[in-house]
Amino acid sequence: MNDRERIMAVLNYEEYDRLPIVHFGFLRATLEKWEMEGHIDLKELDPIGDATPGEELLTRRLGFDCNYHRVFSPNSHIDPPFEQRVLEVTPEGFRKVLTGNGAIVLDNDDNQSISPHVDHILKGRKEWEEEFLPRMQFAQERVDGAQVNCNGEMKRFDEGGREFLMCEDRDPQILLHGGSLYGKLRDYLGVENLCYLLADDEPLVDEMIEVNAELCYRCTEAALATGVKFDIGHFWEDIAFKNGPLVNPQVLRDKVGPHYRRITELMGRHGIDLVSLDCDGLIDSLVPIWLENGVNVMFPIEVGTWEASLEPWREKYGKGLLGVGGMNKKIFARDYAAVDVEVERLRRLVDLGGFLPCMDHRIAGDAEWENVQYYCEQMRKVFG
Repeated sequence: MNDRERIMAVLNYEEYDRLPIVHFGFLRATLEKWEMEGHIDLKELDPIGDATPGEELLTRRLGFDCNYHRVFSPNSHIDPPFEQRVLEVTPEGFRKVLTGNGAIVLDNDDNQSISPHVDHILKGRKEWEEEFLPRMQFAQERVDGAQVNCNGEMKRFDEGGREFLMCEDRDPQILLHGGSLYGKLRDYLGVENLCYLLADDEPLVDEMIEVNAELCYRCTEAALATGVKFDIGHFWEDIAFKNGPLVNPQVLRDKVGPHYRRITELMGRHGIDLVSLDCDGLIDSLVPIWLENGVNVMFPIEVGTWEASLEPWREKYGKGLLGVGGMNKKIFARDYAAVDVEVERLRRLVDLGGFLPCMDHRIAGDAEWENVQYYCEQMRKVFG
């Protein structure tokens, strides 16, 4: 079996020869630290990013099989983006930067995290109609400009009378990004402004959701029309934090849920039965909304701060809820004993079926090279 076949077998409760050992990429700070320690040469790995040859080389050196997050992403963002530029430098040395999303953030040279928002271009109907609505129209170039990453030549296959394109040696799987149905609006407006706008001008928010969702649908539809066979659908949202969601769950269910359903049904008509969703934070109150609208794979499963786990979700929702993630990457900064404890904890979750252990986020800058290698070695010993 190749890595694609193993991943698909795990998530479909099918037999597999061994568990694939996967990751979700690396922070730049991690790579720079490992280079200083003499483990890697970034020039040798350049360019390095999800599914690049440089990353695949690093993946093999560490002992992983692949990066799970190998995604074909049509451009469903505002296009063209705003020109990123520095608007002001504060006396404290922070830069106020206008981003491509129209957000104004605080940044500096030492920042290794998400820059805080301090303002946004989009405030109401005027900015929406003049600056954003024209940038959210579908064009075929949004799909044609995206790339399918594969190790082999694209070949035409036939399956039950349905023709499709696929990498001849597809390894691993390819996710089709269905867009962001609410998280992107949060990026454009900010959390507080979006909440206030729901109270002040609900019809405008409804229009924003509709326009954004239609763009995501059209991009997904056009990607599927190419004939490429995708394995897993995928959404990105990040609409929760450590204490719960950043959106009223009823708003998500009533206003956004039908758009999830429309896109997942479109994917289903093209043979995509697995649909994952990337949302950080405490998402327990949002999980049933996604599940009832065709999203059945939660990724990540935030184990690090509040010890989230697939187990209680599985008990509540049954085998129809699948998971990728849930591996505590903090153990990479500790020692071999901590790695052993984590691998043993994962054994019980893997036994549930429909669960693929993976770091919930990029491997962080405190990760010790030897601990990551040891983790991969132990996972192979325990899971074959």
